[in-house]
Amino acid sequence: MRPPHWHPPVELSPAEQTIISRIKRAKLFIFLRHNRHELFNDEFQAELAKIFKDSTVGQCPVPPAQLALALILQAYTGISDDEVIEVLVMDRRWQLVLDCHDCQKPPFSKGTFVQFRKILINKGLDQRLVERTVEIAKLRGGFSSGRLRAALDSSPLWGAAKVEDTYNLLGHTLKKALRVMADAQGGTLTDVAAQTGAQLVVGSSLKAALDLNWDDPTERKQALLLILNTLDTVESELQKKTHAGDIKQARETLEVARQIHSQDVTLDTNGNPKLITGVARDRRISVEDPDMRHGRKSRSQRFDGYKRHVLRDLDIGVVRAVGLTPANAPEAQVTQALDIDLKAQKVQLVELHIDRAYLSSQWVKAREENLQIFCKAWPVPNGERFDKTAFILDWNKGLIRCPNQVTIPFEQGKVVQFPKQACAVCPLRTRCTTSTKGRTVSIHPDEALMQELRERQSTAVGRTQLRQRVAVEHTLAHIGHWQGDRARYLGLRKNLFDLRRVAVVHNLHVIARIKQPALDLQASC
Repeated sequence: MRPPHWHPPVELSPAEQTIISRIKRAKLFIFLRHNRHELFNDEFQAELAKIFKDSTVGQCPVPPAQLALALILQAYTGISDDEVIEVLVMDRRWQLVLDCHDCQKPPFSKGTFVQFRKILINKGLDQRLVERTVEIAKLRGGFSSGRLRAALDSSPLWGAAKVEDTYNLLGHTLKKALRVMADAQGGTLTDVAAQTGAQLVVGSSLKAALDLNWDDPTERKQALLLILNTLDTVESELQKKTHAGDIKQARETLEVARQIHSQDVTLDTNGNPKLITGVARDRRISVEDPDMRHGRKSRSQRFDGYKRHVLRDLDIGVVRAVGLTPANAPEAQVTQALDIDLKAQKVQLVELHIDRAYLSSQWVKAREENLQIFCKAWPVPNGERFDKTAFILDWNKGLIRCPNQVTIPFEQGKVVQFPKQACAVCPLRTRCTTSTKGRTVSIHPDEALMQELRERQSTAVGRTQLRQRVAVEHTLAHIGHWQGDRARYLGLRKNLFDLRRVAVVHNLHVIARIKQPALDLQASC
């Protein structure tokens, strides 16, 4: 059966008024108590109820609006699933929002809470929570335009799983596979390791068990050979097993070991294994979280995990959509997923404020004529000689003209080579080039846009427009305040869910300021 709609009281009771008067901080509890009926109206509750099967068997499910509120508050307070169940009977603020005053028993169990989150992720309804806050913000603020002015930026999100080197990654996968085999046989990890000749991986430290001089390259190679031989032995032993269920899981774990082997290990001239110099392009860095990657926010700032991306509506102030990518993925990659979310909201992107990392995105490359891009252009080397801006591009004829009025054809994305004969006799040669082959000019694949961006940032008005992107940096800081710098879950999809519900928390604060300007929730959280 599907759950009934949740219709808690709208008016405050005397007890609730007392509780509200005592809340000095964390005023999102107050806002949600006053506005929960608007956030989860009947139409939205009916949409959420569809995730439950319409059956006459079993107990009536908990109203999804009540569970969704608990998920939002969990993101706001940063507590665990177990603590959510505890605060439902111990914290009057939670009871205020979820309408369970002085309850001795939580209105739902941990299992129900976890299962609801799982179903919400599988059905993709976590994005609908974001969209619902956008709808309310537009109503409160009187915004009805389908034209969107947005700013996009990213920040690092460290992964929750342990990052290990190649030796420990291989040892970790071997130990994990042996543990599965032990559970299937009803034996101990030590016994199975002895049967398969893999005793070196069952201890608390693989490197301690190897007991080698890790500063010696020869001994490091011996350690790698020993681990790989152990992997071969365990795989051979596993081939003899016929138990389907748990053994299949062990084989999948050993496939992870082979993935690490293929990415990190090569053969030397004698055919012996050695570690690859450098890092493979899509190297796996964690056994428990397959989506984590090495990343770099800047030349000096490295991190392991993910990049979170936030698209902020510059007119309303809410987050329209968020995205999550592995740390090694280019920033531009996220726009495909963001575009899907925007199309669901039926808005047309007319202004996009970005940094240069997003210039290769589909939004920029395949942009429509009415989309304006606001971004700092790639810098042009500016020395004593003529830079690129001294050359005039005729877009109608596809010609480029140098300062000495020599004109030749050009193509976007190519390098233009001026004739060496013309450059050799040019009176401006000393101010242009020292090459005997003639002056070259690199034409960007989207040179027209680069030219537009350079012209814009050369004016005071244009620089003022560029500064609007600062708003999304502030939004990222607010989201980082609630989500933290480290991921809460393992895997890309669950952490995207977490980012979306934190975006809901941000949007609720924006909505609160629209209706009650005197109530600054951001300063009180």
